[in-house]
Amino acid sequence: MKPSDKIRVAVLYGGRSAEHEVSLRSAENVIQYLDQSCFEIIPIGIDRQGHWFLGNEVFAKSLEHNKVSQLHDGATWFAPEWIGNPSDRQQMKDLISQNPAGSHFDVVFPVVHGTLCEDGTLQGLLEIAGLPYVGCGVLSSAVGMDKDVSKRLAMHAGIKVAPYIVVKHQHWINNQDYYSRQIAEKISYPVFVKPANTGSSIGITKVKTPDQLQAAIDEAFKFDTKVLVEKALNIVELEVAVLESLETGVDPVVSVVGEIRPSHEFYSYDAKYLDENGAQLFIPAPVSDSVKEQAQIVAKKLFLALECEGMARVDLFLNKDDNQIYFNEVNTIPGFTQISMYPKLMEASGISYSELLTHLIKLAMKRHKNKSQLIHNYAG
Repeated sequence: MKPSDKIRVAVLYGGRSAEHEVSLRSAENVIQYLDQSCFEIIPIGIDRQGHWFLGNEVFAKSLEHNKVSQLHDGATWFAPEWIGNPSDRQQMKDLISQNPAGSHFDVVFPVVHGTLCEDGTLQGLLEIAGLPYVGCGVLSSAVGMDKDVSKRLAMHAGIKVAPYIVVKHQHWINNQDYYSRQIAEKISYPVFVKPANTGSSIGITKVKTPDQLQAAIDEAFKFDTKVLVEKALNIVELEVAVLESLETGVDPVVSVVGEIRPSHEFYSYDAKYLDENGAQLFIPAPVSDSVKEQAQIVAKKLFLALECEGMARVDLFLNKDDNQIYFNEVNTIPGFTQISMYPKLMEASGISYSELLTHLIKLAMKRHKNKSQLIHNYAG
């Protein structure tokens, strides 16, 4: 295949969220495992201040060692409004000359996590630009990021969730005593305090006694203006990977069930990314066949109820007290490092890392083709 015949994939990494470093690790693996006989890779980075950079210079040395570098001042500046549009800027000359049709790339593969990345904002930008992109659309991205809204939809679909209370920042400032009583009376300790819109367990604290509540809520409000206070169940942590089928009308692929067994008190950011012995991963999970089947049914039901597209990792709890499956959260751009659960679960289900990436790109281009046939004006 000639280079000009390759599908030009913009791998988007970094971002302004607290999960910036996680994104770099994921991008490293995506770039390494994309089939370079089919795809031309164009890295685009977003730094912590929200500046966009073409990654060709950023990746010049790191690609040789399959590593992703931090963005630096020498990288070529890039503006998001350029996406999908021809440009006569000198900095884009080489890219345009490689693709005379004018578009800089054919599809975007976002490998970004957290707010302003995974919550529908980036997806909205790509929709406006008219570009195909991997993963969930605006609606399911926004719903999936918000732990409160996703739990409401799960309950509407008949899926169990742990009891929780939502606290908004201004309400907490004005009514701390009221919320403290509600938590003690309606939920009872221990509880988890969580920002509503973060991933990777950022900002989450386990609270065992009322005197620990204030500090935990203050910590969560550093990352979001809405916080969940959720009952800490006696659980086994299960995860299921779900992948949309390329065939229209066919149910999504649901992976084998995995279990995460943290060595920390819970599966915190440190346990996930900083401590190499922070958790044990079991694929398949050492649970009964009936529990596995129940988890897969719930994962598929959630994927459809939340209008997910492309992919999602569904995080579930097996409550040891009633042996029932509870919904925890959904990740619409799950981690893509070699040790991340989503690709590992798919590999255990017969889909290799490289095949998974190709499948996701094909899904993105198929969805874009279908949407491009819709009418966007109405004469009456």
